[in-house]
Amino acid sequence: MATRTPNRITRALLGPALALGAVVGLSPAPAHATVWSSCDQWGNTALNGYTLYNNIWGSGAGSQCVWANSGTNWGVWANHPDTGGIKSYPNSKKVINRTITSLGSLSSSYSVTVPSSGAYNTSYDIWDTDYDYEIMLWVNHNGAVGPLGSSQGNVSLGGHTWTVHKGSNGANEVFSFLRTSDSSSGTVNILPILRWIKDTKGWFGNETIGDVQFGYEITSSSGGLDFRTDNLTVSSS
Repeated sequence: MATRTPNRITRALLGPALALGAVVGLSPAPAHATVWSSCDQWGNTALNGYTLYNNIWGSGAGSQCVWANSGTNWGVWANHPDTGGIKSYPNSKKVINRTITSLGSLSSSYSVTVPSSGAYNTSYDIWDTDYDYEIMLWVNHNGAVGPLGSSQGNVSLGGHTWTVHKGSNGANEVFSFLRTSDSSSGTVNILPILRWIKDTKGWFGNETIGDVQFGYEITSSSGGLDFRTDNLTVSSS
């Protein structure tokens, strides 16, 4: 499995944009959208409490367009070459801004339709407000993709069994939880995962959880592939 280049979906805000060339702007607008669509590299919009991002950030990326009926029903068409390295992370984000100990619950449900070809993962990307820690929850993946860091074994948390990897990209610590079998729909109880990292493993303290993102980390999608989020909810108390 290929080593994953850690993603930071706020790259548009935290660092300089990568020059991708005119190919991004030449992509056809997706036919799905009834509310919003964008083929811009950093295209984004707010819809019913969620923020949608096109988020084409990786080197050598091709064309990509995102469409949305709402913050919880959206999709992306992507045509990225099979050259290795993550090209994009189109996603929908819900802001939490609560410390782990102040949360009584944090959960999410998902339902997706993903292609049988290409190289990608469908994942949650959860960040603390300082972007020191990244927690990824892979619910499915395909092709030559893999997590950063070394395996820490398996654990059953939040309604799923995961293989855990721990590593660093030099800017932040990355904890990747890969579901041991692929899933296209389900519910993840996120809070026990955060508590396990904090209390059982001691890998971080009482962090303030900022963003819960859900999307597709795409390495290749040659010829153009569709990724669809049929339903997504993120709730906390």
